[in-house]
Amino acid sequence: MPAIRIQGLNKSFDSLTAVNDLTFSVNEGEIFGLVGPDGAGKTTTMRLLTGIMEPSSGDGWVAGHHIVDDAETLKEDIAYMSQRFGLYPDLTVLENIHFYADIYLISRKDREARIEELLGFSNLTPFKDRQAGKLSGGMKQKLGLACALIHTPRVLFLDEPTNGVDPVSRRDFWRILYQLLRKKVTIFVSTAYLDEAERCERLALMHHGALIAVGTPAEIKKLMHGALIEIQADQPRLAATSLRAHLEADSVGLFGDRLHVVTRDAQRTIDQSEILLKASGVVVRDIRLIEPTLEDVFVSVLAGENDHAAN
Repeated sequence: MPAIRIQGLNKSFDSLTAVNDLTFSVNEGEIFGLVGPDGAGKTTTMRLLTGIMEPSSGDGWVAGHHIVDDAETLKEDIAYMSQRFGLYPDLTVLENIHFYADIYLISRKDREARIEELLGFSNLTPFKDRQAGKLSGGMKQKLGLACALIHTPRVLFLDEPTNGVDPVSRRDFWRILYQLLRKKVTIFVSTAYLDEAERCERLALMHHGALIAVGTPAEIKKLMHGALIEIQADQPRLAATSLRAHLEADSVGLFGDRLHVVTRDAQRTIDQSEILLKASGVVVRDIRLIEPTLEDVFVSVLAGENDHAAN
């Protein structure tokens, strides 16, 4: 049986549809990513699945519990780490964890070994007596995760857990999540970082509350409309402006000092790009076909959705 199963899930606020007819499932013991920009409906979806909010229509089951009919018993088998997880800055790391152990009615006898384990795998043991308010952003996220895991949940919900965290701490956080998979914990994580989404076993792409695609990162990359060309130029902004104005291509994106061009005819686009950029006085350092990232695919799929809507 899937750890999470939702069927035709909808949530509306007056005239706004925040979640629109979501249907998909999450396998037990996998890490599943809910991916989309701000306003896509990720947080609302999490609140529906954790029993915090009732759907306008549709059904969902998490760890065998119906998200409406069994909302209270559901909370015993899940953990939800929101974007603003409730740590108490005046309490120490250890006191915060004990506080959550009290909430879940974990006996003093049973919690000691569990706390030592959580401190160890999150690398917080040296900081157990430090006040939470004096921790770095990355360490606060690790503490939040330790508190969420104190009652050994079957399904862990993480709402953009690494938002605003430095790259090193993000990597450490994901290392901890991979350790949880060995214990058969199902992890449902939302993120706006497309590079981070590559770490998930399967993904659901969301936009404006609707589901665009579900699959492994490799499967989703096959949705790319056309080939992807990367251009390195000495004046990337000028290059992007010139190509957007004159190039026959599906899209031209600027990624730092590089341009990504999506096209149906790779060689023709390469030839046209070299001619246009030379005429604009832009020096091209490199131009080549590359494998798309999830970000490239997401931009391409959204462009296709917008074209379809316009027609």
